[in-house]
Amino acid sequence: MIIFDLDGTLLDTLEDLADGVNYALAQFGYPARTIEEVRRFVGNGVSNLIECSIQGGHDNPHFEECLQTFKDYYSIHMQVKTRPYVGVPELLEALRATKMKTAIVSNKFDRAVKELSREYFGDKIAVAIGESARIHKKPAPDCVYQALTALGATAEDAIYVGDSEVDVRTAHNAGLICVGVTWGFREEEVLQKEGAEFIIHHPMELLDILGQKKSIRGGK
Repeated sequence: MIIFDLDGTLLDTLEDLADGVNYALAQFGYPARTIEEVRRFVGNGVSNLIECSIQGGHDNPHFEECLQTFKDYYSIHMQVKTRPYVGVPELLEALRATKMKTAIVSNKFDRAVKELSREYFGDKIAVAIGESARIHKKPAPDCVYQALTALGATAEDAIYVGDSEVDVRTAHNAGLICVGVTWGFREEEVLQKEGAEFIIHHPMELLDILGQKKSIRGGK
């Protein structure tokens, strides 16, 4: 089984996220953030994204309103510039051909995760789980456990694929090997420092790692 992160791993969502952030900030008279700033802020959920983006963070009196404004805007505009990364559709098609179970776990709010997965990947992704009041966000392993349960798998059966330090920590907290990807929102050095067991530079390289799965898991 392969468990994927979404933003920065399967989908390049950065421009739509930045547009949503800057729309929300503008409604309350705050300065816009650059693409690179937003890149650094993503990965820990939309509440953290707005907290990092708005002056004064969570203590700003407009924080909650700004967060809701972002959610409302992003829910409508999250597919304007978002696209799968080059090679991702081909990878998912190859995984489906081998009957590999696949899931998405994300710190993006659950409604958006499910809609984006359905729109871009259809039946190539069996389960998509986002942040909600019912489940702790990553790096807590809860969403990974939920995905494993939903697909009748165990940690021994699964590999986690993501682009950030949050993903490496999530994988390890859940007892999974982590494959870090370099085309997303963090630098390769971040993934190395966090201890990702593998690092790949193109989606199709994941197939080579799956071919080594028995040796990765000690022959299990």
